[in-house]
Amino acid sequence: MNSIAEHIADFLKEYPPFNHLTFQELSEIATSIRVVNLEKHKTLFQINDVLHDSFYVVASGVINLSVIADAEETLLNKCHEGDIFGLRPFFAKNNYMMTAKAREESIVYAIPIATFRPFVANNSEVLNFLLESFATNTPNPKDKENLRGKLISDNVYYSDQQSEMQYFQSLNYNNSPIKTTVSTAVKEIAQLMTETLMNNAIVCENTFPIGIVTDSDMRSKIATGRFPVTASVDQIMSSPVITVQENVSLAEAQLLMLKHNMTHLCVTQDGTNKSAVKGIISERDLVIAQASNPGVLIKEIKRSQTSKDLKQIRERLSDIIQNSIHKNIPLSHISNIASEINMAIIKRSVELSILDLGSPPARFAWLSIGSQGRKEQLLLTDQDSILIFEDVSPDKYRDVKDYFLKLGRKTTATLEKVGYELCPNGHMGSNMLWCKSLTDWTKQYNSWMNTPGENSNDLSSIFFDYEIAFGEQKIEESITTTVFKNAKNNTLFFDFLGNDALRKNSPLSFFKNFNVEEEGPNKNKFDIKTRALMPLIDGARLFVLNYDIKGINNTYLRFKQLAITDAKHAEIYLNCAEAFLILSKIRTLEGLKNDDSGQFINLNELSKIDKDKLKAALAPMKELEELIKSKFQLTQFS
Repeated sequence: MNSIAEHIADFLKEYPPFNHLTFQELSEIATSIRVVNLEKHKTLFQINDVLHDSFYVVASGVINLSVIADAEETLLNKCHEGDIFGLRPFFAKNNYMMTAKAREESIVYAIPIATFRPFVANNSEVLNFLLESFATNTPNPKDKENLRGKLISDNVYYSDQQSEMQYFQSLNYNNSPIKTTVSTAVKEIAQLMTETLMNNAIVCENTFPIGIVTDSDMRSKIATGRFPVTASVDQIMSSPVITVQENVSLAEAQLLMLKHNMTHLCVTQDGTNKSAVKGIISERDLVIAQASNPGVLIKEIKRSQTSKDLKQIRERLSDIIQNSIHKNIPLSHISNIASEINMAIIKRSVELSILDLGSPPARFAWLSIGSQGRKEQLLLTDQDSILIFEDVSPDKYRDVKDYFLKLGRKTTATLEKVGYELCPNGHMGSNMLWCKSLTDWTKQYNSWMNTPGENSNDLSSIFFDYEIAFGEQKIEESITTTVFKNAKNNTLFFDFLGNDALRKNSPLSFFKNFNVEEEGPNKNKFDIKTRALMPLIDGARLFVLNYDIKGINNTYLRFKQLAITDAKHAEIYLNCAEAFLILSKIRTLEGLKNDDSGQFINLNELSKIDKDKLKAALAPMKELEELIKSKFQLTQFS
């Protein structure tokens, strides 16, 4: 071994995952490593470049990894000595999704993937390092603080939670594969593959998979003349077949292909080669699956031109939510992703309205209120919104308001076509009551909060759960200032809100049975929204307003923050936070099953375990109710 290769091997052994390899293995790898010298600001690869045949390790200097979003370059990570990057060729076939550029004069080692692949396949520690890093998208899954060297994921996500969803995302696959037997002639299979436009066929024996034939086999073994077209298929098939269960995740499938150097996986009844074939997963299926990750969906939303485009994306989000719940990803993570995609759809709907109507005559803010304002809208429920435009001179007010009412109507109509039903109570920016100037909105909140009894018919608590979807951030901030200014020491307002929070019908009877609907289309069903979720939502809102906690709209996060702010009652808040997630999951599963809002639960369809789980999640509500009664003077509106 030459001295350069020896030096490289010495360097690599200090960093994961190379520290799991022997020095002899590292020496073998090092002989094929290419040393790349990069001048300051020199680009190694950039977005949409064709993938290289190597991945990279920083030997010295700093490499910046960045993406372009909304015409701006965003720095994702800085790679220092010992850091691995450029691993995309291991996991995907499409082009690079980020740019790697030298921050200063740097040296990197280019490690050929073909050389390194066998060591990944034969060393479980190396494979596990890649698997865990890919799954968690953290700098180092083993030791985040002390171990030098880290693996930089080459998948671009909007958050770590999205990385988890990408990892756990289930795959769609070809469930009608070509099946054949060992005695079938190659010519016959080739004709069938051509007619069906498929590039593979599974060889079976008694319905069990024993081999696979692909286009690659046809090229390397038939076209080269090694075997005649009359040969039986068992002479050219690859065997054994790598088998998986149908719920295999994207990342698991990628790493299995990597480990076994395969381009196809066979889906069987129980995941082994001793059960019937259900389908085939190809590398192309992995590329298609990557196109359904949340980051890609948001990019597609930004390019959408019609409500039809947005509707198709929202339907794909429903699939992601359902798969993620079945994979037991924490519901708080799923909510984060869903809310970002929902918000992107709302934003694009406003943009399309502006493109149709022309530039707005004044600055404005479109605020989502209610469940989307709390980032809790997992299902396609009704839309709630308000529109606030900046103050204009009296002579322009009418024309300006007319423009924004048209904008509101177009936007809500687009969202309705996407699948978000119109709010039955008219709480939308298309309603002239909820589309007005900042001064008028300030007066509205002042009236609601300082004389709540006089306006009880108008006051809806959802107006205190809002999130800007489009427009001027300072307008939203102005509303927030108004709300918290009015809330300070406002005994009357908290008296009203506290009583409103306790006014919901009890979920359980005196004998601990579920209180169900007594009449109507949902007779004998349990209203999980009104009886279980809303008391928790109302309670969390009441306390954050009282404790002057700004910027947290989500019910689960509100309870978590309250446990810190009011440590004396932390246990109650934490129990409520956990209960909210459990109840939300039950509602979401019900909604996905019935393709509705999931509000009404058919208790007869629940198992005893699920009924007990539902009943247990209702327990913290009593503690919360007692806390509200002891904290606030609930007198005038009782």
